[in-house]
Order: sequence, then structure tokens, then C-alpha cells
Amino acid sequence: MVSDPWDAVLERIDDAAKLTGVDPDVHRLLRTPRRMLEVAVPVRMDDGRVEVFTGWRVHHDTTRGPAKGGIRFHPELTAHEVCALAADMTFKTAVAKIPFGGAKGGVRCDPRRLSLAELERVTRRYTLEILPLLGPDKDIPAPDVNTDGRVMAWLMDTLAITQGHDIPGSVTGKPLSLGGTPAHAGATASGVLTCVRASFAALDVPLPGSRAIVQGFGKVGGTLAFLLASAGMRVIAVSDVGGAVYNAGGLDAIDLSDHVSATGSVVGFVGGERIDESDMWGLECELVVPAALSGAITEEVAGRLNAKVMVEAANGPTLPDADPVLERRGVVVVPDILANAGGVTASYFEWAQSRQGYAWDEETVATRLRSSMDDAFTAVWAKADTLSVSLRRGAFALALDRLAEAIEARGLFP
Repeated sequence: MVSDPWDAVLERIDDAAKLTGVDPDVHRLLRTPRRMLEVAVPVRMDDGRVEVFTGWRVHHDTTRGPAKGGIRFHPELTAHEVCALAADMTFKTAVAKIPFGGAKGGVRCDPRRLSLAELERVTRRYTLEILPLLGPDKDIPAPDVNTDGRVMAWLMDTLAITQGHDIPGSVTGKPLSLGGTPAHAGATASGVLTCVRASFAALDVPLPGSRAIVQGFGKVGGTLAFLLASAGMRVIAVSDVGGAVYNAGGLDAIDLSDHVSATGSVVGFVGGERIDESDMWGLECELVVPAALSGAITEEVAGRLNAKVMVEAANGPTLPDADPVLERRGVVVVPDILANAGGVTASYFEWAQSRQGYAWDEETVATRLRSSMDDAFTAVWAKADTLSVSLRRGAFALALDRLAEAIEARGLFP
């Protein structure tokens, strides 16, 4: 069983190389991150003592453009996880056909145990430590798990102070007051919805009245539950770190969001009954969306899923050993490097606007996002059909072809 996230990515790169017959030199290049920086992040805490956290910033490949990827703060973050997420970004930006490479970063810390002042000091010191990698033409961070627009503002401000001038294109996911785009916050969920619509249409499954399960009720899952309900689906179960709730008639996404804002968890919501998350996976439905952390869909969970379609809103939610189980059971999986590419696509739009110094109107952003996601889905579906493989294998094969073309065009120096 492959449980190490980097090993899981390597397994998928190796598989894509076999499918495409890509040049072995290209294959070898993509099996190794371009650069990896591990840093100590010393921070003076509110009580006066100094705590030393560990941080990373990884560039997996930058052949197709500047490194792009989020920054996460999590107490269980590891170097291998950051490498794996960076590689996923390389393939995701290639699938989305946007001119970025793949990066990821973060600090191993528990932001729930930090005061706001401590969180700011962690962010600013981490930014200082990875400073040589950053810049609008080199590496453009964005929010990820446990980070948000406020964290990006601190990062951008730290970079501006150290460089002596403002650099609005240095980060994306910024607050609107600092040049962020209104569409960024819900872009990942909007992209997931586009993939849900496209996959249901391709399979001739009606969207209205279909049942959905969403694992995770954070920035993506919470927004997505509302979007699915607005599209006519019944969101019958939702889970988060506290537990899961179920209502066969459909959960009210707005009321559930209000409950989570007030209590911190979906547990205790009066509009649904509490169930174990392990039982949630076995509920009969048309759609299941893992929208939490990586590794949620194990071989055992895959064997219990009772859904027609799984659309991966989270990064790396399915372990490689679960893929053949899902294929055998006829579950169509829209992979993360396609399904959640709406976030990085919106980041590209924000970066372009920051570089131009000209803000697009909201309708332009939304239209271009839908168009980009539709094009990516169509290309992946066609590649998978041509190769007679799953959408995941098709997506990795498509991305590898595009990466190989770029690597060949640039050559190897010296």
C-alpha cells in the first residue's frame, strides 16, 4: 500500500510515462523536484519565549512558467507532503493550460494554538526565510489549508518592505482592498461544480434531484454544498473534523453554514442526524466530493462508496491503491488536478490583472473561469477516451505531454 504522498505522486508520474511513451529524460526530470528549501522559522511568542517552527517551499518544475502554489499551516505537515503537492501543481497547471509551474509551501504549526499576533509573526518570518524564491516572475504563493487573504497580505507586505517597493503580483488570493479578485474565494468550488455538470452530462445523469455527499465543510466544501444545492442537487450528508450529519431529504446549506459559524462544526445541526463518517461513505448517492485533506479515500473507503461519480475537490484525496477499486466498481473519478483547478486558474487571472494594473469585471472573470474549466474537462475526457483509461490517468497523460513539449522546446542548459 502506498501511503507516502510523494511515493503516490511518483507512481502516477511513472504510469503516465508508460501511457505516453514520453522521453525517459523528461520522465527522470519530473521525478525530482527542481528545488526544495527547508527553513527554521523562529518566532517570539506572546509569553516571551522563542518557538522554532519548520517551514518549506518547494518548486517541482518551472519549465512552463513561474512557480505557483499555496502555503499551508498545519501541525502534521511534512517535507514529502509539500513535494507531492508541488508536483500536483505542476500537472494541474498543465491540465488547465495556464503558464505556471508547480510549487507548494508551508509551516509545520497549529494555527489554532496561535494568537493573531503570533500567526502574523510566523507568516512574516517564514516569508523572510523563503524570500530568495519569491517574486511575480519566480514564485507566486496563494492561500491553502489554514491560510487566507490576511496571511497573503502579510506575506505581500513583508516582501514589499524588504524589496523597497510594492509588488502586487507577488501573491494571489489577496484581500479585495489590496487588488484581489472577487471570484478568487469561491473559484475552486465553482470549478468543481463545472466538472460535476460536465461529468453528469457526459454520463447522461440528470443533475436536479441527484444526491451528493461532501466530505469537508471549509473554504471549498462549504461553498460547494451551497452551489450544489443551488444547482438542484440534494446534499444529503456533510462531514468535517467533528463528525458527520445526514438528512435524506437534503441539508439546508445556508442554515448549516450558520450553524458551523456559530459552533465550529457540523455536529449538532438540527437539520440533520449525526452519523459516523465511516457510515457516510456507504450512503447511496450519485455524487461524492472529498473536499478535506489528502489520503481520505483509502482502498477500504473505495470499496464502500455507493456513488456514480466522485469529483476530487481536495488535493490528493485518493490513495493509488484505491484507484483500481474505484474503476472496478464503476465509479467515475474526476481527479484533483482537473477538478480543483478553478482555484489556480482564478489565481492566474488575479496575477495577470496585478501585472496589468487593470481589474477585470466580475462577469469577465466568471465567464473565463467556466470556459477554462470546460476546455480542460473536454481535453481530459478526450485523452482518457483515446487511451481507454480512467480520467485520472488521462489527465496525467495529457499534462505530461504538455510538459514534455515545453521541456523539449526549452532544452537543457548547459
